Amino acid sequence: MRQPHHASTNPEVALHSEHLAYVIYTSGSTGRPKGVMVRHHALSHFLLSMQETPGLSPDDILVAVTSLSFDIAALELYLPLISGARVVLASRETTRDGRALGELLNQEKATVLQATPSGWRLLRSSGWPWTTAPLTAGFKGLCGGEALPPDLAEDLQTQGIELWNMYGPTETTIWSATDQVKGCQAFLGRAIAATQLYVLDSALNLAPLGVAGELYLGGVGLARGYLGRAELTTERFVADPFTAGERLYRTGDLVRWREDGQLEYLGRVDHQIKVRGFRIELGEIEAQLLALSEVREVVVVAQEGLSGSRLVAYVVPQIDVELDTTSLRETLGQKLPDYMVPGVGGLCGSPNRR
Repeated sequence: MRQPHHASTNPEVALHSEHLAYVIYTSGSTGRPKGVMVRHHALSHFLLSMQETPGLSPDDILVAVTSLSFDIAALELYLPLISGARVVLASRETTRDGRALGELLNQEKATVLQATPSGWRLLRSSGWPWTTAPLTAGFKGLCGGEALPPDLAEDLQTQGIELWNMYGPTETTIWSATDQVKGCQAFLGRAIAATQLYVLDSALNLAPLGVAGELYLGGVGLARGYLGRAELTTERFVADPFTAGERLYRTGDLVRWREDGQLEYLGRVDHQIKVRGFRIELGEIEAQLLALSEVREVVVVAQEGLSGSRLVAYVVPQIDVELDTTSLRETLGQKLPDYMVPGVGGLCGSPNRR
């Protein structure tokens, strides 16, 4: 997260709810990241809602595992503080080692952990929770950042974890919907306080029950927009057709309402994915690769594996150019964060290969 932006340095000007709490950058399809401007009102409202549901009390102990470059770290750091609970900061090394993280949870007698599905799988791969050190009674697990696989949902509940699925884009302040998972299928959840969920067609009409449409979000959590990107702000934050003077955020998520009132995720309407909880525009990676003189064409995709999604880049070199995929990854790593560098790559249609 960045330092507060536009906060007044004049002691006579009081900080108010519309000042920015932070600007955090997300992936951009043109190779230019987008700075999302989140207000203090949105952040404080979010935290107060989370304090109620899924809930946090002064007796809770939350182990924080999320990098500050990911906005859900705000829940792990601030929610315990406003609730009188205790927060334990896990080191980067611990968060990458399922055994070490499990030992930390046991040592601190943790009652709450928030992680992506990939993080939960890492923890479970160590065998945690171990029979020699059972879970703290009422242990609560928050899972978000990417789709919660049915097998993982069932497995975590089998361990006695009170499991909550969390959903929300950065532009609407961390999480916008949550619901306790019952069974193996996780839905997007129900709107948090003062948040509206709309499933709309291309003409911004409400989609009928069971009919797929794009999810639009409204309410207190909406960000101010994108820093220095007025045109993009206008494109993604649209006028609310149901409430004069309000706005809705276009999530790009394809969803539909079920008869039981649950919101079912169907996929994306754009070229955006999530890997290990990080939102990624595949076009941004492609743009960086195409900027290299030795690359003629490129396609980046996400492939599902046993450990979750992984990025794969298929590259066509320029004529008479020999490409070294290791070198390409190293070069890309100088321009993009680690989680956006494809771990697997291949040469496709090379004119000097038969």
